[in-house]
Amino acid sequence: MSSDLRPLTRALLSVSDKTGLIDFARALSARGIELISTGGTSKAIADAGLKVIDVSDLTGFPEMMDGRVKTLHPKVHGGLLAIRENPEHEAAMLAHDIKPIDLLVVNLYPFEATIAKGAAYDECIENIDIGGPAMIRAAAKNHADVAVVVDVADYAPLLAALDANHGATTLALRKTLAQKAYARTAVYDAAISNWFANELGDSAPDYRAMGGSLLEKMRYGENPHQAAGFYKTPEQRFGVSTARQVQGKTLSYNNVNDTDAAFECVAEFDPSRTAAVAIIKHANPCGVAEGASLLEAYEKALRCDPVSAFGGIVALNRKLDAAAAAEIVKIFTEVIIAPDADDEAIALIGAKKNLRLLLTGGLPDPRSAGLTLRTVAGGLLVQGRDNAVVDDMELKVVTRRAPSAQELADLTFAFRICKHVKSNAIVYAKQGATVGIGAGQMSRVDSSRIAAWKAAEAAKAAGLSESLANGAVVASDAFFPFADGLLAAAEAGATAVIQPGGSMRDDEVIRAADEAGLAMVLTGHRHFRH
Repeated sequence: MSSDLRPLTRALLSVSDKTGLIDFARALSARGIELISTGGTSKAIADAGLKVIDVSDLTGFPEMMDGRVKTLHPKVHGGLLAIRENPEHEAAMLAHDIKPIDLLVVNLYPFEATIAKGAAYDECIENIDIGGPAMIRAAAKNHADVAVVVDVADYAPLLAALDANHGATTLALRKTLAQKAYARTAVYDAAISNWFANELGDSAPDYRAMGGSLLEKMRYGENPHQAAGFYKTPEQRFGVSTARQVQGKTLSYNNVNDTDAAFECVAEFDPSRTAAVAIIKHANPCGVAEGASLLEAYEKALRCDPVSAFGGIVALNRKLDAAAAAEIVKIFTEVIIAPDADDEAIALIGAKKNLRLLLTGGLPDPRSAGLTLRTVAGGLLVQGRDNAVVDDMELKVVTRRAPSAQELADLTFAFRICKHVKSNAIVYAKQGATVGIGAGQMSRVDSSRIAAWKAAEAAKAAGLSESLANGAVVASDAFFPFADGLLAAAEAGATAVIQPGGSMRDDEVIRAADEAGLAMVLTGHRHFRH
């Protein structure tokens, strides 16, 4: 036998998720492997007619303290940690009647699922596993001799390895399983520590851990020379990570990023109030609109920038119907994401084999708390999600002229979109639709000019002689540091402005608005999005 092969003769199984347990235990037993188990796992194995040694018989101690103490014992940890062929370890095992354990199979108490369902504090605490992580880490440390399985998906590969190696595991397999084991306990502890921080109201704890489970290994990241993977975190939020992909090619890294941006944007619109559609390109909206139907909203959104919409992402806030689907598929679209879709819409999209259709089952709550993060060299920036919603803001009219009812409706619409446009952001809107968007510029006046130019180009594409910015309102994600950006909007034909305010030159900007006959309201909330 090769020096890296280790025969598997004894296994300890202690699992919360019993999916596939009996078939796996039966397969081990059929290979002559002795089974040791705990509590409910032991009972399930015994009830299946398989011979199993209860861990309390192994240790000589009963499970106690509501199962909190059962595997924290030298006969368990000694069996996992003992280095085979080490004379001192062998002597200790002999002296204390400790037998080696060659395989550990553990999946942990369902802490993530418990917090996801909003369980009470005490129930969450009771679902923090102690013995499981301790055993997992012990077995993983001793991977030179011991195999550790923490995922039901690894049952079949382990059995295949035993068959291929005459009942032994390879060092390569044990290393792979050990890495996964440490990652699993790290993710588990991250979920616990972040839950605790949230319970304590601590937005910046001394140590911050983040973790997730692999949803998909991607072909590459933003560019072909960058490796990438898509991971699911414990947060329960409707979106790309929860979506069912009905059809189409595998999502790329950029697809996931853009689709998330699109869905978060369209979720700002309450589907019980209005239908809404967001078209996204390179994580920025190129057209957003609301309407009486998804078809109307899509046509209005597309008018804003039909050139950029080609190859974009389309997000909808309601169940996708056939009328909207038939219009969307008329141009090349990378991804469609919606809470649901009817059968006729699915059939229409089915004719476009590469078009991805994602159905999420719901919309993310724009008001919900949560964390966002970004890496920097040697560090991690963590912040709360921007969950400020314009409907909850106290709008302050600061000009001599107050906005009309239609202007006010368009102002709140535009500011809702500003939240999802990269800074510096300027959004022109009219009658519930964006008509020009300026994003990501180094100066706000440049964003203003680009948005106005986009509105003029959209008018040309629609065969209109007058810019769509004429008679529109404009939203800025942050204050105007000078009046120039505001005046650029006025020159383009805007009639009203919404912005956070807070500049040292607010008075100057307000005077300029009054002189231009603009109505202006302040929100007191900034929406930088870098």
